[in-house]
Amino acid sequence: MTTMNKDLENQIIEQGMSLDKVNQQLQNFKEGFPFLPIKEAATIGNGIKALTETEINYFRDTYPVKAATKNVVKFVPASGAASRMFKDLFAFLEGDGDIEKSAFVKKFIQQIDRFAFYDDLDASLRTSGSSLAEALEKKDYQSIVSRLLEEEGLGYGQLPKGLLKFHHYADHDRTPTYEHFVEGYHYAVGIGKTVRLHFTVSPEHEAKFKAEVASIQSKLEKEFDVTFEVSYSQQKKSTDTIAVNMDNSPFVEDDGSILFRPAGHGALLENLNDINGDVIFIKNIDNVVPDRLKSATKDYKMAIGGLLLEIQEKVFGALKRLDAEKTESAVQFAEKVFLEDCQGKLPEHYSPMGWDEKACYLYGKLNRPLRVCGMVKNTGEPGGGPFWVQEDDGSVSLQIAETAQIDLSNTHQKEILQSSTHFNPVDLVCATKDFKGQKFDLLEFRDMRTGFITEKSKSGRELKAQELPGLWNGSMAGWNTVFVEVPLITFNPVKTVNDLLRDEHQG
Repeated sequence: MTTMNKDLENQIIEQGMSLDKVNQQLQNFKEGFPFLPIKEAATIGNGIKALTETEINYFRDTYPVKAATKNVVKFVPASGAASRMFKDLFAFLEGDGDIEKSAFVKKFIQQIDRFAFYDDLDASLRTSGSSLAEALEKKDYQSIVSRLLEEEGLGYGQLPKGLLKFHHYADHDRTPTYEHFVEGYHYAVGIGKTVRLHFTVSPEHEAKFKAEVASIQSKLEKEFDVTFEVSYSQQKKSTDTIAVNMDNSPFVEDDGSILFRPAGHGALLENLNDINGDVIFIKNIDNVVPDRLKSATKDYKMAIGGLLLEIQEKVFGALKRLDAEKTESAVQFAEKVFLEDCQGKLPEHYSPMGWDEKACYLYGKLNRPLRVCGMVKNTGEPGGGPFWVQEDDGSVSLQIAETAQIDLSNTHQKEILQSSTHFNPVDLVCATKDFKGQKFDLLEFRDMRTGFITEKSKSGRELKAQELPGLWNGSMAGWNTVFVEVPLITFNPVKTVNDLLRDEHQG
């Protein structure tokens, strides 16, 4: 690394990174990442399946029987702090305490008795000689907000979403972690009547997660007559990316150390790669609902799980035949599975190929990790959606693309984006083993050209940061993907604290 002295090189090595990897990251800053070449939006009948009631019932009924012989894992990214949930409340704390200046804070205060953390907040205020009722009467709203967010109170501003109280029940309150346990019982029971839950957590929060799990696990094991097996992992330091100044030189802090930053949820591909599961559900920590609304989630999770296992059986059958013989009938069967079950499309140069060449091509296309992704109708939410994307070999594949990956200065590309009918709610079920039972190396199936560059600041200095290809975006670009429409009721994220006031999060 010619632009760095030996001290900086040593820091990179201590980070667990290679100099070549950092050199590539620096090159990415200089060159930027190319836009994703989307060809058309995936729609119902053209890349998105709309399951009939008969199909939903069939997969819901067949899935548990098949799952009982599989290692089923529920993978829950839960690393981030919830500070963004409280952005408006933090701003209010820095102001003059006038709630009339913020409709958000006014709504929070006026409906504070509807939050599951109401009693805890009242108890915390009582330790200081006050109470929630008294603070409300005195219009001492900043004390209430301070007690919620800051360490001497509930410390919600520093905790991850998984440890906040989301839902109130008659005799208890639940965190998202608790709700994921209950969800796990509903659709993630695998071999040995075991529900395997895996949470990605930050090092500073792991002890609190373990304490929360300890308060839940044995109670729910008795209630549901299943075993919960819980594991944790942390985002690996080696997946962090180097930050640079605006001129693309390494950002060096005042103490002489290079600044490395977490590289977004794409860094969790390495955590997923370490999971030994036959069926792996992926769902964000904050997308949970109370029990009264869980039936739709349960039905559709079991339906997409059943669909995944049925497609996998057909793919494995096709691969075993191709492995044994490269005959016309084996190729035609594999072709049918690729086109009909995997929703694949073949390139123009496929047709004139000989049978041997077609067999090799289809083998390469089918022998990949598989995912079935739920998609909800687009209601204007920001974020990714399902698209057909041009591949280097002339074929097109189904991928989830973020708006930032699309060239909005290109009128045609912008029109494709605007024609998109569906939105990605992060509702995936994955199969990451091949037909011989060996785990795929998931790192081999990501498209490193789909990273992101963002502008940030540190200690008053501007910088550029780099994110790895998103976990369900470019990190899974080389997977076989099937999109299924799921109802909007299955998508209930909590982006701000006031989202908990929506009917979907009330008991």
